[in-house]
Amino acid sequence: MDPQQSLANQIASPKSEVFGLDAYAPREVAEKVEQSGVTKANLPLVPMFMLDVVAGGSIGLGALYYTVVASDASLSFAVSHLLGGLAFCLGLTLVIVAGAELFTGNNLVVMAWADGRITLPALLRNWAVVYVGNAVGAIGLAFLVFFSHHLDTNDGKIELAALTIAKTKVALPFVTAFFRGVLCNLLVCLAVWLAMAGRSVTDKVVALIFPISAFVAAGFEHSVANMYFIPLAIIVSVFGHVPAGFDASSLTIGGAIDNLVPVTLGNIVGGSVLVGLVYYAIYHKTRKALGTGGKTSS
Repeated sequence: MDPQQSLANQIASPKSEVFGLDAYAPREVAEKVEQSGVTKANLPLVPMFMLDVVAGGSIGLGALYYTVVASDASLSFAVSHLLGGLAFCLGLTLVIVAGAELFTGNNLVVMAWADGRITLPALLRNWAVVYVGNAVGAIGLAFLVFFSHHLDTNDGKIELAALTIAKTKVALPFVTAFFRGVLCNLLVCLAVWLAMAGRSVTDKVVALIFPISAFVAAGFEHSVANMYFIPLAIIVSVFGHVPAGFDASSLTIGGAIDNLVPVTLGNIVGGSVLVGLVYYAIYHKTRKALGTGGKTSS
């Protein structure tokens, strides 16, 4: 078959049955992501913000789980990072399955904007509100974790791991943090894309495991996770007991901002440009070039 005709057939293929067992085709996923973007951009402020807070806390729980693994110095580098990555999957699993609004995943809302179905102010409003809500949820969880004395477990090794993780993050140069943010959200948005191809909870969870565990294992930077990691370390340095010999001088609000600015910008590029706009070009611009129809149906 002619490759061009094959692509045209895929793009123009009819929707699968509602109760089918097969995963949604890539073209159908593009439609779902775009329609989801319209819905997200038009959410009322209060429900949106509440869902944002839930997402920030959910990612924080994944980060908490990761820290438990990272506190075990007996594990090799590869094993520690692999297991930590698998543990961190808890965060996006809660967001995808239970339902919440996550800034990094919402970078895909750009597809609805690119197709003219939402305005630029609506897109920026969604990103801004979700970002702030995610921060509230992640920082709020950090306070809960601190006062629960969870950090004291494993003979204080979890606290040391939490401090070390945050110190490493705030020490990253701007350019390094930016590109780690790009690669992180490239994988996160691919995980969201793959999860949307699934029809069952099992499908969605299995689909996101590999991209999410990969970005964590590789040491890439997730802005919302860092809203938990770094504030938790700052809380410990201000209100808690820093282990003797540990230099916590870089664990400040300024250090957090120095990390979050490049990481957030990188996340936007990785998610909205390298995933959202790339798939928009494939499944919308190519469709027009092949003469297979007009805009996506709502």
